[in-house]
Amino acid sequence: MSVENKVIVITGASSGIGEASAKLLASHGAKVVLGARRENRLADLVMEIKAHGGEAVYRVTDVTKPTDLIALVSLAKQTFGGIDVIFNNAGIMPTSPISALKTDEWAAMIEVNLNGVLNGVAAVMPDFIKQKHGQIITTSSVAGLKSFAGSGVYGATKFAVRNLMEVIRMESAQEHTNIRTTSLYPAAINTELLHTITDVNAKQGMNHLYESVGITPDAVARVVDFAVAQPDDVNVNEFTIYPTKQG
Repeated sequence: MSVENKVIVITGASSGIGEASAKLLASHGAKVVLGARRENRLADLVMEIKAHGGEAVYRVTDVTKPTDLIALVSLAKQTFGGIDVIFNNAGIMPTSPISALKTDEWAAMIEVNLNGVLNGVAAVMPDFIKQKHGQIITTSSVAGLKSFAGSGVYGATKFAVRNLMEVIRMESAQEHTNIRTTSLYPAAINTELLHTITDVNAKQGMNHLYESVGITPDAVARVVDFAVAQPDDVNVNEFTIYPTKQG
């Protein structure tokens, strides 16, 4: 049970859960390939990982562009000779009541949170099918397990991701391609997601919740590390990560 020498692509890697996961996985011997939109953050993260003896590369990546995901996976194969895992972690959370009609934000959530995941799946699927192994890890949310007022569209994207991952798992078993899936359902994890909220009341409520009970992204990174470390014949496919204090 080890992540050592596994080649792992991570989107949304420039901060939060993606950054924490990259550091932990690399410290345990994984070879991480990092994608996000902020090049300066990616460059600093790769330098930090290498300074601690890890292996990492990056490429500026917009998950809403299928070609960017294909290029990120190609970088993994060119640099490290293959790919074992993709962690679809990029996401945004501009929550607001449906009545506020923030339709541009609805579209953005669908593009990043759902289509971005689909683009990641499409980028790795040919390799995973050919080699008959691979793992797809995706960050959903507790809003993908139950409904919350103010999170109608955000929750819809996360419910969709939950269904997608389970269907991939089932189809892989039927097709004997041995593709493992892991869905993560984080609750109040202190990341930059709150910065994407523009609705004043929603932002105040979320800020209060996270300030009261929020925990660090390292909690989720440890779960990712655990899931990747499992033997190929073991699929640990769903994890809910709550702060102990959160009701």
